[in-house]
Amino acid sequence: VQLQASGGGLVQPGGSLRLSCGASGSIRSITAMNWYRQAQGKQRESVASFTPGFSDFTINYADSVKGRFTLSGDKAKNTVDLQMTSLKPEDTAVYYCNIRTAWGLDLWGQGTLVTVSS
Repeated sequence: VQLQASGGGLVQPGGSLRLSCGASGSIRSITAMNWYRQAQGKQRESVASFTPGFSDFTINYADSVKGRFTLSGDKAKNTVDLQMTSLKPEDTAVYYCNIRTAWGLDLWGQGTLVTVSS
């Protein structure tokens, strides 16, 4: 099973982008669906995480994106999207989606570049 991320591109400050991530096959026992990013010269950091529970879920955001980014995870469809608004130049990075399972599977998408610049 592979993850495919898409939706990156060049956007002006204040603009919006939606990143999408889907799996090539079925993934069972998902414990987390995440988005990370890595800016040039910096370490990879967590942007948003979706943790499904039995009947509910928890979503956490990095302080730097709270109120601007929204993660949407669908465990049944094995998709995780990231809606990004009010983008800033410091949001420029390669964004990676990630899915983890109870069986120890740790899948990563290939990364999609987001550039925020005027």
